[in-house]
Amino acid sequence: MSAQTAFGAARRGGLFADEAKRLGFLMSLPAQLLLLFIVVFPLLMQIYVSLTYWGPLDGESWIYAYKSLNPLDNYGELFIDGRFWASIARTLFIVVVSVPIEFLLGLGLATLFVDQFPGRRIFYSILLMPMMIVPAVAGYMFFMLFQSNGPINDLVSRLTGLDMDFVWLSDPNLAIVAVMIADIWQWTPLMFLILLAGMMGVPEDQLRAATLLGANSWQRFWRIVLPKMKMVIIIAVVIRVVECFKIFDLLAVMTKGGPGVETETLSYYIYKLTFADLEWAYVAALGLFVLIALSLIAWAALWRLQKAQARAETQPGR
Repeated sequence: MSAQTAFGAARRGGLFADEAKRLGFLMSLPAQLLLLFIVVFPLLMQIYVSLTYWGPLDGESWIYAYKSLNPLDNYGELFIDGRFWASIARTLFIVVVSVPIEFLLGLGLATLFVDQFPGRRIFYSILLMPMMIVPAVAGYMFFMLFQSNGPINDLVSRLTGLDMDFVWLSDPNLAIVAVMIADIWQWTPLMFLILLAGMMGVPEDQLRAATLLGANSWQRFWRIVLPKMKMVIIIAVVIRVVECFKIFDLLAVMTKGGPGVETETLSYYIYKLTFADLEWAYVAALGLFVLIALSLIAWAALWRLQKAQARAETQPGR
């Protein structure tokens, strides 16, 4: 092939590639515009409203919210809002208790299910069932279970031989425990599913080599399986932390934030401000603050993940 022919073929190939890129862009343009409208427009609207005192009772459209402009008042108020910080503290308490328990239970179940055994598929399906239930339905189930004359008190009474009559959902100390039990029951299967997928991705040849070198089960798990699952573990924990911050359905059905405000988490507090107090401008500021905070948490976790992964790649012998 002559140089001129080769140049012409390369030029035509480049031309076809440019046309393919242009066609792909035009084909995806409607979806991109729709995504831009769905995501960017509400965000800009929220930022605009958060800088005002506007509310639905003003009798005017949000477009005219500039008439009550107050650039930073809402953001200043959230720093002195004791109820807001109390709701964050309760949410963090649920996260700190529930997520580690879900992780440990999920990791233990994944360790049991990583090997083949009779009836594995049946038990696997049973374990995943709680995750498939609508959270509001799960909340109603546990609302009935934790009644004073419900199955939980009956079971505790039979096990202890005493007449137990705990008012789970009306006691300030027990109500949040009941909510956490419901959350752990429903979302441990998700943690189990993610960790099982990561555990099954550990190379078999490394495990066999460790066994031949005399490593026991604990040493293989601690020195090979867990390091290989570091990325999966971080992703699973970040997903559950972010989702736990948004816990709402269980609370709305089981306690409605009560008794008083003892189980009022961040999501439920924002819900009350939105639909009961109608403080939409303040809610917009709260929402942006929470969005930025959770984004920073996720970014920090992923940054540490990338840093650890880069360090592992530069030290292949370890």
